Amino acid sequence: MAPRCWRWWHWSAWRRTRPPPAGSTPSFRLQFSTQEQGPQICVVGSGPAGFYTTQHLLKHHPRAHVDIYEKQLVPFGLVRFGVAPDHPEVKSYGAEDHQALEIPGEELPGVFSARAFVGWYNGLPENRELAPDLSCDTAVILGQGNVALDVARILLTSPGHLEKTDITEAALGVLRQSRVKTVWIVGRRGPLQVAFTIKELREMIQLPGTGPMLDPADFLGLQDRIKELPRQRKRLTELLLRTATEKPGAEEAARQASATRTWGLRFFRSPQQVLPSPDGRRVAGIRLAVTRLEGVGEAARAAPTGDTEDLPCGLVLSSVGYKSRPIDPNVPFDPKLGVIPNMEGRVLGVPGLYCSGWVKRGPTGVIATTMTDSFLTGQMLLQDLKAGLLPSGPRPGYAAIEALLSGRGVQPVSFSDWEKLDAEEVSRGKGAGKPREKLLDPQEMLRLLGR
Repeated sequence: MAPRCWRWWHWSAWRRTRPPPAGSTPSFRLQFSTQEQGPQICVVGSGPAGFYTTQHLLKHHPRAHVDIYEKQLVPFGLVRFGVAPDHPEVKSYGAEDHQALEIPGEELPGVFSARAFVGWYNGLPENRELAPDLSCDTAVILGQGNVALDVARILLTSPGHLEKTDITEAALGVLRQSRVKTVWIVGRRGPLQVAFTIKELREMIQLPGTGPMLDPADFLGLQDRIKELPRQRKRLTELLLRTATEKPGAEEAARQASATRTWGLRFFRSPQQVLPSPDGRRVAGIRLAVTRLEGVGEAARAAPTGDTEDLPCGLVLSSVGYKSRPIDPNVPFDPKLGVIPNMEGRVLGVPGLYCSGWVKRGPTGVIATTMTDSFLTGQMLLQDLKAGLLPSGPRPGYAAIEALLSGRGVQPVSFSDWEKLDAEEVSRGKGAGKPREKLLDPQEMLRLLGR
């Protein structure tokens, strides 16, 4: 790629800009310097973690100047790329990599990370050529969080419903040809340890044209323990228990009887091996180790019993965890935890450097968590500024970055450039009754900008 194609954003005067809609938790790092006319702050990453920290800084320090940099040609990070298109109001992603399964057969065609699959149907340029084969009858999703339910819902939702969302046309074309009729959502532990929320579960239970499959045996003894659970976990477990053990009413029974697709939760199963087809050219199933719980509650751990079972499938999607990547050799990073070592957002051993989002705390939480976390990082920075703990004296700010990029032949993409791309996407989507048709090819984006 030619140097001019490096993707950089330079935004300033953010007082006039609202944060993106309720969003995910992309990570960012923030470097600070001071000048007489007001502090200059550099934010790397244009996801909600960066935006909400910026919002806090500008609200509490009116003279602050913030520049936000982004590696993609378009802003908003995984707010744009990491959410199910039928859930535009819910954004719940935020790290750059996924946890590998580290089991035999993981490299077989037909095995994908849920993160890459979500990026594919949301138009993330790096995933636009994923090309999943949905000609199989059964898909298995490893993991029982909201991301797993998002992916299951997209696989089982009628393409007619998705046509009016901002899903990419390429993904929609593949989903129209999908033969997937059954989706298993597999977890190492039990019903009391699932990570999805009641809202996501309720949507799956009520998904048109589908019926749930839950084994009542997985819920034996839970009725007596429900009263001890925290409120949110209690409501979630009650809904699971009712779905698994109670006879549905007449209307729901009729709906389930007419279902052409099914989904189910498999508990106490841990992936052991992806099984190949006879010719070894793609996935044909997955071997699961049967587990039992050691300990109680959400802290219980899954231990193998020694038994296994094979589950036939033609597609495996891994949603067992996410992690951030190292940012720069000069920035401390804990590869085991996938975080930058920090104290309330202050990067340890690097005065003037701060972090927020999942690179700060790990892959937990949703938008409310990110807002609180980002505000705290901004608060720590302002406290350090007030205490005189940050480097003082004039700093060149963006002028130095601009000169550096110019010397390397890099031409940044500006916010006004993004507005042109945004208008083009909205225009393309309008004819199809969609909110937008996302641009997928970075080269096409640059051509539209006259680069």
